[in-house]
Amino acid sequence: MSGEAAALAAAFDLKRLPASFYDDPFSTYKALREHAPVKRLPDGGVFLTRHADIVAVYKDVTTFSSDKREEFFPKYGATPLFEHHTTSLVFNDPPAHTRVRRLIAGALTPKHIAAMEARLIELVDGLLDALAARGAEREIDLIESFCGAIPVEVIGNLLGVPRDERGPLRAWSLAILGALEPVLSSEQHALGNAAVSEMLAYLEGLVARRRAAPGDPETDVLTRLIEGEAGGEKLQPRELLHNCIFLLNAGHETTTNLIGNGLRLLAEWPGERARLLAEPELIRSAVEEFLRIESSNQLGNRITTGAANIGGVALAPRTQVTLCIGAANRDPEAFAEPDRLDIGRHPNRHVAFGSGIHQCVGMGLGRLEGKVAIGRFVARFPGYALADTPVRAPRARFRGHLRLPAVLQPVSRTTT
Repeated sequence: MSGEAAALAAAFDLKRLPASFYDDPFSTYKALREHAPVKRLPDGGVFLTRHADIVAVYKDVTTFSSDKREEFFPKYGATPLFEHHTTSLVFNDPPAHTRVRRLIAGALTPKHIAAMEARLIELVDGLLDALAARGAEREIDLIESFCGAIPVEVIGNLLGVPRDERGPLRAWSLAILGALEPVLSSEQHALGNAAVSEMLAYLEGLVARRRAAPGDPETDVLTRLIEGEAGGEKLQPRELLHNCIFLLNAGHETTTNLIGNGLRLLAEWPGERARLLAEPELIRSAVEEFLRIESSNQLGNRITTGAANIGGVALAPRTQVTLCIGAANRDPEAFAEPDRLDIGRHPNRHVAFGSGIHQCVGMGLGRLEGKVAIGRFVARFPGYALADTPVRAPRARFRGHLRLPAVLQPVSRTTT
């Protein structure tokens, strides 16, 4: 087996992945950790799979830059996708990153997130009622009917997008984030650019309406971004629009994946589901474990600003570095029995939300959505089961499902 793993690591090319990779990338990640933890790729970049190496890169923002202009221009050209992905918060360095993050973080404090819980519970319970009304034995797709519906509503509320205007948000998000895959088809390229253009046009109108009738900047993120800091800088018009796209996308796809991955894991690990039902207070640590073992976002990227060394390997200036979050979160050097689901795992120092100054600004909100959605679903439908083989989205960067078919076998509703 060691020889097979070594051969798998030697042949690995992020831009030439076999179809089987998307269902199970973790055997490949294990082989890379063991035989090529700083894997040199055919395009000249490197691919990192060890937890310690990835944390070190996250924390060294001077040596490892998040600026994507050099990486993305050959991929996108002078297109809306290039403008978007080089303007949004996540793909920038200080001081631009610091300025935008501070504005967003001010509306996503623990106090503000806690205030969202009652409304989130109401939303989730309404979706659960609708599922129950469809019947116990009828097959449903949990992604379409439940997992994907929650973050669209939450982020729509956060930015004040009128409910009757939220219809296109999911398709736009999938197209824009799909364009971040290592290799793009001409169709993905076209869809991504069209989605950015359509989203910008929509947001221009939304921003104009919000300027005319501002919301409360303490809770309305769009108003906060428009007004900027008191006596401080404001975002430029294009910066504002692209970071609204970023918020809608980042808060949507990754949270959909978290909820879907969590429900699938509990269906496939009945002992851990029984444990959660017996000890519902474990939902907080369970969410952290879902994030670790099936990280919603599997890959991150950096570029070296000068000569660097990572894991004992010398890197030349301008080397593109791919951080494999999914591999780091199953590193046996960081996690005991890393391939086993343990909803009470402690400590659990996963990097699903990144680390350092780029740690996900919305992680508190994502955790709340996961806790409420998964916890209340399992309590309401403790006997739910997968009805057919789940269909994974064929993506290397984002790990989620296209379809998650299930039957509910619901029990009577109880008040929580």
